[in-house]
Amino acid sequence: MLNEFAYCPRLCYLEWVQSEFRDSVDTVDGRYQHRRVDRRRGSFPDGGDEGLKIHVTSVNLSGPMIGVATRIDLLEGEGGKVTPVDYKRGTVPSIPEGAYEPERVQLCAQGLVLRENGFDCDEGVIYYVLSKSKVIVPFDEALVRRTVELLARLRLMVAKGDVPPPLEDSKKCPRCSLVGICLPDEVNLLRGRGRRVRRLYPSRDDSIPVYVVGHGYSIHKNGERLEVSKEGEVVQSLPLRDVSQLSLYGTTYITMPVLREMMQRGIPVCYFSHGGWFYGYSAGMTHKNVELRILQYRTAFDPGASLRLARGFIRGKIRNSRTILRRNDDAVPRKVLNQLKHLAEDVENVNSFERLLGMEGAAAQIYFSRFDNLLKRKSAFSFKNRNKRPPRDPVNAVLSYLYGVLSKELFVTLLVIGFDPYLGFYHQPKYGRPALALDMMEEFRPLIADSVALSLFNNGQLVKKDFIINRLGVTLKAHAKKRVIRGYERRINTKITHPLFGYPVSYRRVLEVQARLLSRTLSGELDSYPPFCTR
Repeated sequence: MLNEFAYCPRLCYLEWVQSEFRDSVDTVDGRYQHRRVDRRRGSFPDGGDEGLKIHVTSVNLSGPMIGVATRIDLLEGEGGKVTPVDYKRGTVPSIPEGAYEPERVQLCAQGLVLRENGFDCDEGVIYYVLSKSKVIVPFDEALVRRTVELLARLRLMVAKGDVPPPLEDSKKCPRCSLVGICLPDEVNLLRGRGRRVRRLYPSRDDSIPVYVVGHGYSIHKNGERLEVSKEGEVVQSLPLRDVSQLSLYGTTYITMPVLREMMQRGIPVCYFSHGGWFYGYSAGMTHKNVELRILQYRTAFDPGASLRLARGFIRGKIRNSRTILRRNDDAVPRKVLNQLKHLAEDVENVNSFERLLGMEGAAAQIYFSRFDNLLKRKSAFSFKNRNKRPPRDPVNAVLSYLYGVLSKELFVTLLVIGFDPYLGFYHQPKYGRPALALDMMEEFRPLIADSVALSLFNNGQLVKKDFIINRLGVTLKAHAKKRVIRGYERRINTKITHPLFGYPVSYRRVLEVQARLLSRTLSGELDSYPPFCTR
């Protein structure tokens, strides 16, 4: 952590205080290069053998007085005089000091711990694996003073509990494994401190969600693969490393080895009723960001702060609803668009949840009053009004099903980031209700769920025989549900240009970015939550 603090205080805070971590090519390769020295080999001589040579790997030592715990990759020496050796995966940098400051202060801290434990230690060695060469680092007075100074600043940062600001247009950011969590350029732009946003992390995640829809399926683990079977026959098999989440609809049997593997890998397993009602999830102890939950609870119990966030969610929803009408309804009256525009603007001045709820309802009524005009195949399907529990027509059945899938998507996203998905700022806490997921979903209902429904109906991918229609309501047949999910996956993996940051990004990645921006708003880095609104 001292190394990280010297390199980037914000990176140190995210990793140490907020327990954020994400692997990159560099971190995985670093562990591989450390594979030998990470295993304990050798031992210290007994007290009477002080003249014998020391060669020990993976030495854990602590120095209570200096306040440092360390694991030394390799400790070499003779008797009481020792030299710590630190392994680094890269090549020797072409700078006068022979090594960058973060590596030198990390090695010096090891030397100070060794001194506190009674060893004579005047210098250390950094071994660069790719160069296969050593750099000697003397523990002179200047380096010791700098190390002690950074330790003091590190402790002060942790004690204050304020996340340091991101680096500005730094060359360090592109190779940082936490760049998708830190969002340095995005945060700087929203704070008025940056002019450009670099695309510093992939526009989409190549791992995929797995959906199992229907009765009689069973899920097993076969080596490093996940297998879905029905009546003893494997119907789907894919590598575990490619799975981002597992969603089970209906009565599906899942084995304990699969559940254990999912938990160890941090892959959530979500459970739904056959009709798409979200029951719950299984997840391992993959996130320990207590600080974010404290901020979330503190904000949720502050009516004023909660209302400010809720206004952002609803403003985004109304603006995106207007965009859907403007794009798809050639006959939409200017009056309707103006009404939605004024409602989105007026939301900013709402001073109570009751008024906000009323304005959201008014906008929804205007929006859904034009929804039938968005259906191009009206001879087959029509839409009169929004209804649910149960839906009374095929369009409402598909919308409700998609809203359930989207709420699950945001539930998992929030869970991975460290939020409590059940405590929201607009939707009130209620047993079993993922209130925060519903909050975040508001601005994406028109852009994702409604757009998928319109696409499926207008392209003729859903027909009347895909539905079960009776006096109790309307529901989708099993094969039609799979078709809806495929349409949803196509939409959420679609790349768009981010309206604020200008880089290409998938909708699934947008959900993560928005949740990260919400966390930055709670921490005080951003003055207000910026809803995602397409043009």
